[in-house]
Amino acid sequence: MDSLTKILLAEDETALGQIVKESLETKGFEVCFCTNGEEALEVYYKEKPKLLVLDVMMPKKDGFTLAREIRALDPRIPILFLTAKSQPRDVVEGFNLGGNDYLKKPFSMEELIVRIKNLLNQNGDLETEEVELGEYHFKFKSQTLQFKDEDHIKLTHREAHLLYHLFNNRNQVLERSIILKKLWGNDDFFNARSMDVFITKLRKKLSKDPNIKIINVRGYGYQLVC
Repeated sequence: MDSLTKILLAEDETALGQIVKESLETKGFEVCFCTNGEEALEVYYKEKPKLLVLDVMMPKKDGFTLAREIRALDPRIPILFLTAKSQPRDVVEGFNLGGNDYLKKPFSMEELIVRIKNLLNQNGDLETEEVELGEYHFKFKSQTLQFKDEDHIKLTHREAHLLYHLFNNRNQVLERSIILKKLWGNDDFFNARSMDVFITKLRKKLSKDPNIKIINVRGYGYQLVC
């Protein structure tokens, strides 16, 4: 991992934030630590981090609001939420706002570091050329879909990765647990719910070609038919 990889950490529990900051710095990251959402937004503009670690419950501007504002500016930056919230609706809201991962408190530093590295490395071994997907053109590098000659449709970081793996296994069943572990880090209930959200979004964005279907093979996984 590049020792200059810069991470923005926004966490209002100062003691926890300092522990996370110091732990990440021992792994070669540069960490910009903020204790509220307004400060974090200012630091984002100034420092241009490669990844965001955002506590959901923060003063002045909460993590979800901050993520929404940053995602509107940068559709590709990985966002990992830290939160004590555990209701499925909260998980779904976080991913609907453009979050890439979600870690419940209390968490181990080892798990946080693995998830951060996973998000930063997801582009490492993926092809970058344009591929034809039915009547669509899919460009992984720019994270876009284009239907025929219409305007490009922007994909989120997680949507692009999920579609890439579905495409590479097209007309075969992609096992649910495999893709969850690869893209989310583990296959627990909350990550499974978030993947369902992204599958629904992809179905909508691919809906102009009736020959493209993402089928839910109950109890096993998903199959991209095209």
